Amino acid sequence: MNIMNKLLRKLSLGVVCLLMTAFICSCQSAQTGGTFEVGKNTFLLNGKPFVVKAAEVHYPRIPEPYWEQRILSCKALGMNTLCLYVFWNLHEQQPGKFDFSGNKDIAKFCRLAQKHGMYVIVRPGPYVCAEWEMGGLPWWLLKKDDVQLRTLDPYYMERVDIFMNEVGKQLADLQISRGGNIIMVQVENEYGSYGIDKPYVSAIRDLVKKAGFTDVPLFQCDWSSNFTNNALDDLLWTVNFGTGANIDEQFKKLKSLRPETPMMCSEFWSGWFDHWGRKHETRDAATMVSGIKDMLDRNISFSLYMTHGGTTFGWWGGANNPAYSAMCSSYDYDAPISEAGWTTPKYFQLRDLLKQYLPEGETLPEPPAQYPVISVPAITEWEVAPLFDNLPQAKQSEDIKPMEQFDQGWGSILYRTTLKEDVKGILHIDEVHDWAQVFADGKLLGRLDRRRGEFTLPLKETLKKGTRLDILVEAMGRVNFDKSIHDRKGITNKVEVISGEQVKELKGWEVYNLPPFYEFVSQKNYQAGKPVDGPAYYKATFRLDKIGDTFLDMQTWGKGMVWVNGHAMGRFWEIGPQQTLYMPGCWLKEGDNEIIVLDLKGPAEAKVAGVEKPILDMLREKAPETHRK
Repeated sequence: MNIMNKLLRKLSLGVVCLLMTAFICSCQSAQTGGTFEVGKNTFLLNGKPFVVKAAEVHYPRIPEPYWEQRILSCKALGMNTLCLYVFWNLHEQQPGKFDFSGNKDIAKFCRLAQKHGMYVIVRPGPYVCAEWEMGGLPWWLLKKDDVQLRTLDPYYMERVDIFMNEVGKQLADLQISRGGNIIMVQVENEYGSYGIDKPYVSAIRDLVKKAGFTDVPLFQCDWSSNFTNNALDDLLWTVNFGTGANIDEQFKKLKSLRPETPMMCSEFWSGWFDHWGRKHETRDAATMVSGIKDMLDRNISFSLYMTHGGTTFGWWGGANNPAYSAMCSSYDYDAPISEAGWTTPKYFQLRDLLKQYLPEGETLPEPPAQYPVISVPAITEWEVAPLFDNLPQAKQSEDIKPMEQFDQGWGSILYRTTLKEDVKGILHIDEVHDWAQVFADGKLLGRLDRRRGEFTLPLKETLKKGTRLDILVEAMGRVNFDKSIHDRKGITNKVEVISGEQVKELKGWEVYNLPPFYEFVSQKNYQAGKPVDGPAYYKATFRLDKIGDTFLDMQTWGKGMVWVNGHAMGRFWEIGPQQTLYMPGCWLKEGDNEIIVLDLKGPAEAKVAGVEKPILDMLREKAPETHRK
């Protein structure tokens, strides 16, 4: 009997072991995906040579309901991969409060790409540039006076660590080896254009690995002129350049240093971005196609920046400096797929080329249908809420401080003081970031534009003791390039009056936060009335029998922002070149729709129509000099 029990126990134990082994194997099988590796002069996908043909697209610049259509457009173009940044400041708008839902659901975007057989390259920064507010870094880092961004500053690195781990939670399990479609991950971004600090770049690499990105090649990108400044031995090196570049020259140095590495242009610029007050940018399609053909003939991988640019909705546009120059809301980029997702002549020229470089037996699918476009009759009946009559509760401050010190990230800010004595001479505002209007007892004295380096305002007459002085400052967008990313908003230092040899600083301020959130702009005392000659909010309702994409024509308005059905659509400015705002039909509805306009100057005529084509090239002022060609 004892012998039988022992046999039964052994048999049972054997069955359990077999079952456990089978379970473990099945789990491993479920987790095992493919492989993507750096081979000799080529990438290897599942052990076979692979040329990356990547389309750069940015998930927050596309309405989430339209993601799939844009992905299919990239696939039909002939691309096999999507390349995308992760925008830190979009996901962590307040310290420790992360949001990866809706239009920020980056994992969903990657899964949609996999559904359609597309691979993904992830560029998690933490800095991304991308003509995006502060290059993707969160504004609240600037609340710390001595913070040094993109360095080994302990506070900065502590916050990067937290962010990168959150990205890992979203995306690490989507690496190709784990059954997903992520094949490469970037470390930092064009750091050679910022500084030389290999220990910092090494630390970012380690945080990327710590976040779980250990299964696919890690790479760093830079320009051919500076890529060795921070090049790490254990990372893949790639080069960024634009249409018209000499391909041999761009890769010459890299090829000499690493003769057996796969060559890749990680940003091949298809066009360029637009600034307020400067001409609309375009780039020649034939030159772009020729450059891509040149690379493909040499088995050089590439990512086309941008394949589809989309729209920088809301307040997320960045700026260059010096001279300060803010980006338009349209990020059309003259890309093959237009801002509204339309296929362009540039698209079909490139598609004709990429058809010739398909794996044997493959054909390209047809591009998906574009979404319907509608016109909307002019909206002319408005309720008005003058800004100065609809101020929030004031904060008291003896000294001038930047916006961040009043716990505000974006929008406008009003500084108000009552003069304690007569004032004459020159008003010096050190410094205006970025566009200010100065009022005395409600009367406009003048405007100051940071783009032109305007920080002084001659006072034409004496301001009497007891005068209410208001300085309304709009933050246009934080600098996204070079050291100027330390770009605090509002008035950054002080306000003083210069009269002859005398300089007197003004003190004792009331400060009003005017954020750009729908919850804030919708809660105003709107009354039926005529347009205001000055800053005001406007609200109207318009009815639609059918929905579709449209373009909101803002030509008769001054300067400000628009919200439709709670969505922040972007900025307008009469100077152009952009005069319309892309309005996706997925954010409209049959029946009643709400529109709110904040115009900081005041409209020539308060009307908004929905037109069927964008106006992106109507400039109304002389273009200033630029710091970048």
